[in-house]
Amino acid sequence: MRFKLFLFTASLVWFALLFLCPDVQAEPQPPTKYDSIIRSIAANYGVEPTLIHSIIRTESNYDPDAVSPKGAVGLMQLMPETAKRYGVKDIYNPRENIEGGVKYLKYLMDLYNRKTDYVLAAYNAGHNAIKKYGGIPPFPETRRFIEKVKATYPNSTIRDRKKIYKYYDDSGRVVFTNSRILYSLNKSKNKKE
Repeated sequence: MRFKLFLFTASLVWFALLFLCPDVQAEPQPPTKYDSIIRSIAANYGVEPTLIHSIIRTESNYDPDAVSPKGAVGLMQLMPETAKRYGVKDIYNPRENIEGGVKYLKYLMDLYNRKTDYVLAAYNAGHNAIKKYGGIPPFPETRRFIEKVKATYPNSTIRDRKKIYKYYDDSGRVVFTNSRILYSLNKSKNKKE
């Protein structure tokens, strides 16, 4: 009787580990050769670098020459039509590919109120799939994509990383803005900063 109980308990533990635990793997550190590009583009578009790294790691594992069976290309696996829409001239160029992917990501963030699962599902399957299914599509590939990205970016809502600038106006009042243009126009007048 005890042996049967032991086997039953061991089986339950084994099944729990098999089905409840995600694939446990040591995530490789992002290649440093793309860090500065990602940080720069992230700052320009107010997107967290961690999210960009998570998407690149999941999509291409940092291979700028990656091509999917469906025709997605480069680090962020852009479809040629998407790349063209977001101004990417050379889809294999890491900077252009990342910037095009981040522009698309930013569009999706605005479209889906920064809800991570919806943004990632739309990035992977297209926003028409979200419309068609009234939510996250039932595609196994899309669901795996969301899980993998969220393994290193677990936030349920994508945070806004807009940079806040400070300057003094003509009357000496402190002005805070997220507009780089407004700040640039006024920073040369400031001596108190």
